Amino acid sequence: MPDGIIRPAMDRMRESVFAILGDLTGLSFLDIFSGSGIIALEAASRGADPIEAVEMDSLKRQTLLRNVSISPVRIHCHFMSAELFVKRAKRGFDIIFCDPPFPYRFKQQLVLSIATSPLMTENSLLLIHRPREDHFDDPLRPLALEDRREYGRSIVDFYRKMGADEIN
Repeated sequence: MPDGIIRPAMDRMRESVFAILGDLTGLSFLDIFSGSGIIALEAASRGADPIEAVEMDSLKRQTLLRNVSISPVRIHCHFMSAELFVKRAKRGFDIIFCDPPFPYRFKQQLVLSIATSPLMTENSLLLIHRPREDHFDDPLRPLALEDRREYGRSIVDFYRKMGADEIN
């Protein structure tokens, strides 16, 4: 684990989320607010490829690079803010996992930015890990809530992008 503030995804939550996702063979995976890289590594162990990780905290850089070096597939790491990564995005991912620090106040805005960026295609699944206290608008257009799982104080929301016929 790196120095500084880190909130590793709870084991039970991580196991449950990946059991829901199932086999990821051939699917692209994006881990935003990657921290130690445990989510990206789990995706790699389940067959995802390509995989990218985004982390801004320079204190986590060496740990993230060391951890992803054991991956069976290359995990490309970006060291920048999530907002800048989303703004610069040019390609989509099949699965996007977003695990911002609980005190981060712009979760809903970030989710909407991802939804309207090239990161998210019609077939993408966006997961956001958040504290129960953070309430999101319902519906969160252009996204449709596909599933919600609760793990103690944590919630993981699963979103898909709505088709044009569903938005109206």
